[in-house]
Parts: sequence; structure tokens; C-alpha cells
Amino acid sequence: MRRALALRGRAAAAQRTALKSTVAGRPTDFQPPAPALSTAAATPPPFNRELSTAAHRLEEQPNFASLIEDLQRKEAKHVWHPMTQQRSWSNDEAKPPAAVHYAHNSTLYSLDGSTKLDAMGGLWCVNVGYGREELARVAYDAMVQLPFLSPSNGSIPQIELATKISDLLDWGAPAHAYFTASGSEANEAAFKIARQFHAANVEQDPSGPLRYKIISRHRAYHGNTAGAMAATGQAERKIGFGPQPPGYIKVGTPYPYRSRESNEQHGSDLAAALDETIRMEGAETVAAFICEPITSGGGVLVPPENYLKEVRRVCDDHGVLLILDEVVSGFGRTGAMFGHHHYGVTPDIVTLAKGLTSGYQPLGACVVSDRVFANFHDCPDKVHQGKVASTLPPRLAHLRSINTYGGHPVACAVGLRNIEIVEREGLVERAAEMGAFLKKSLEEAIGSHRNVGEVRGRGLLIGVELVADRDSKTPLDDDACGAVVRRCADAGVVVGRNASTVPGLGNVLILAPPFVIEEHECARVAETLRAALDA
Repeated sequence: MRRALALRGRAAAAQRTALKSTVAGRPTDFQPPAPALSTAAATPPPFNRELSTAAHRLEEQPNFASLIEDLQRKEAKHVWHPMTQQRSWSNDEAKPPAAVHYAHNSTLYSLDGSTKLDAMGGLWCVNVGYGREELARVAYDAMVQLPFLSPSNGSIPQIELATKISDLLDWGAPAHAYFTASGSEANEAAFKIARQFHAANVEQDPSGPLRYKIISRHRAYHGNTAGAMAATGQAERKIGFGPQPPGYIKVGTPYPYRSRESNEQHGSDLAAALDETIRMEGAETVAAFICEPITSGGGVLVPPENYLKEVRRVCDDHGVLLILDEVVSGFGRTGAMFGHHHYGVTPDIVTLAKGLTSGYQPLGACVVSDRVFANFHDCPDKVHQGKVASTLPPRLAHLRSINTYGGHPVACAVGLRNIEIVEREGLVERAAEMGAFLKKSLEEAIGSHRNVGEVRGRGLLIGVELVADRDSKTPLDDDACGAVVRRCADAGVVVGRNASTVPGLGNVLILAPPFVIEEHECARVAETLRAALDA
């Protein structure tokens, strides 16, 4: 009882301090040291009891083993996991794995005492690593101060985060952020914005109101909502969900490993194919082209260096907006703050999520250029020299999309501090360095393996393409690829795969670990993959 009262007193004191000293959701006197990034394995720190929850204290309860089994029964009965076949759980043929209840840096700890090195960073998102109490404290302070605010209003964290994103993008003019709660929602917003931009652009482009088509690429993933899924180029994600919304067109994606041309020619050919598709569809009907700088979930397909520049030129030639989906690649994943910074292009719209908060809070953003933003002003006399250019009535000229949790003050406060951590600890540079080390370790361990066609990637976004035969490049079959992933998990390493994407091409293992991964952990990933392939 005395302990509970003491904890409550400390929490109240922290609340009072936060209300006095917090700026943009950040306590001004709280600057914890950066975590040590040694190459030696270390015992994880004990739970912080002041911040722990009932779940963290389960091991202290009597009959702990029966508690684990009870949770497994409940999970099998009540939880429907994505991307998971649960028949064996439902029929009591097997049990779900023991629940994960703690994580630190790159390691997950389960209730049964087992651990796993998370070489997927959750879902490409835990960039700063697990267990950052600094982010938990920021979230607590922000929630005490302002637990919710309608996204139509401005909060300090929201304003500061939008400004920070604009600065980081460095487009040479102000960028404007529309916040969402996920990457899927950010892409949905991008499609709406692209279409409304053209509808309001009649003075410059009389065909504007006709532009509604969105061109995307085969193998790309853009989200689970209706429009984002329609733009996704992964057939197995859609089978059984049809029909899809109309107006979404697909073109080829860069795939140098399977191209017979030089990289430069491959990039030029794909840009030419985009140009032809726009012409065939009727350029006056195309609103935007969306792509990831590096195709991520579709198999970590790194484009030729000239590709995005030529795509930008094609879009400009036809008055088509360029949307870059940086949900995975944004905030350092590829060794640059944003993936498109590698290629020297500026998009009209960029979508963000995942690394924006390192997964500590759900938050996405659709960020547009100043030119796009100007077409949503209801002041035609200033913007269009006295001519009404929009086909929409003035009362409808603004963006009429809204997300209840978009720009949530707690999520924005966490996003702002997350970016501060990334910059303070040099984690973008670290992603580049550790990515090079991991890629080299993989090439040395499995690069010449009979079932490895290519190890590729940029920064800590790495793919390993599995083949049945290196000469013919025949993809390794789905069951064999799935077995490799399971063997890695059994050995305590979580790796991803482009499963349920394109029929017959789910043969790419994916690695996207936290940026704080250490050299000995990279070596373990490589050794585990070699053993899994040899088994």
C-alpha cells in the first residue's frame, strides 16, 4: 500500500513538473544519455518498476506457467492476427507462441523466457530500438497536458512536428503536412489531394477535372484501405476482396536482378514504359504516379540511379503529380533521412509513417509541396489573378478529408522526440554504416549459397532473393521459403518475407532491423540464415 501511494505521489509530482516545464510535449530538464552501442552482448536491464505495467509483473504471480497457458487459450479463442493461418490454434492442434511482454534495443522477450532478435524492426518501424523510456515519458507528459485535440485545431507538438518535417525534406520551399494515423491513410489522402489539385487547376490545365487515374507499380504495397489497396501491385493481397475501385493503373517496377539490360538502360526503359502508359490512358485523365523510392514489401527492389530522375521528367512532361511513398524508407531506413534524397528528385507529395514515431505511436503524414497546397486556397483573386479556376464552389475549395486521430498531440510529441533522438545519436549515419556491415556479413555467409540469387539493399533495408537454381534464377518455392523463415524464428531470429504478394515470387527474405543493432547481432543474423538455408 505504501509503495502504491509512493508511486502515485511521484506520478503527481511528475505531472506538475511537466505542466510547468514542458515545451512541445518535451520536459526541458530531461536529457537521458544515449544508449551504449558496444559490440559485446549485454544482459538486458531490469524492468523499470515505476514505469512497469501489470503485464510486466506477471512473472511475480503464483502459478505463472498456468497464466501463460491461459493467455494462449484466450489468444487462440479471441485474437485474429493478420497474415497468419490460425486453424491449428482453433482446433487445439497447437498453441500460439508465448506472448511477448518486453523488448529492449533489438530483442523481444516472451513470457516463457525465450528471446528473439528482431531483424524486422517490428514492421520496418522500430528505428530507434525498443525500450526508449524517453519516448514513454514524453507520451505521458503530452497525454497529461493534452490527451486529445480535434485535428482541425493546432497543438504545439503538431505545429512543431510539421515544421520539422518541412525542414528535413529540404525542398527549397515550405512543405505542408496533413497528419493521419497510418501509412494507408496517408496514401488515401494523397490520392484525394492529387485529384482535387487537378480539379482546382483549370486555369493552368483545362483538362484538370478529367484527371482521376492513379498509376502505380506492380509489386508495390501502398496500404490496406480501399484506394491504397487498389494502388497496391500485389495480387495475393487482393484475391477475395474484389472488385477494386476503378481508376488505378499498373506499370512495371525496377528489378535489376532479373533484367537483361544494363542498370541505366533498365531505368530508362521503365520510365519510357510509364510515358507510354500515360499516353495510352490519355494524359489528360491521369492525376498522379505513386511509387516507393525503393520497393520494400514487394521484395526490396533497388532502382537504377537514373530511374527516379527520368520518372520525374515524364511526370512533368504530362502534368502528372509525383507521389513518393516513404512510409518504409523515411527517417533514415536507407541511410539517408528520406529515400528520395539518394536520387536527387523532389516529389509533389510524400507520404510518411512507421519511422516517424519508430512505432511508439500510430502516426502518418501526407506532405505536399507549396505549389500543390496553393490550389486549396479559396482566394482565387489572389492565387489566380481574379479568375475562378476551380470547378468546385469556393466553399468546397479546401481539403475536406479528416482523420479523427490525425495529428494526435501525443503521437506528434512522440514523433518530434523520436526525430530528435535520430539526429542526436546520428542514427541515420548509423543505419548506413550498419547496413553496409550487415550486407557484407550476409554476402560472406550466404552470398555464394546455391539457393541465394542476390543480396541487395540500401542502408538497413536489405533483401535476400532465394532461388532454386542460381543460373536460371528460378524462384525458390513458397513452402521452402516459409521453412527458412520458420527455422530462423526457431533459432531466435525474426526475419521477414514478401509473402502473400505476387504469385510465385514470394521468395525474398527481408531484413529491416532497428538502427541500434550491433555488429555481433548482424553476424548472428547472417549465421542464422546460413544455418536455416543449409538445414
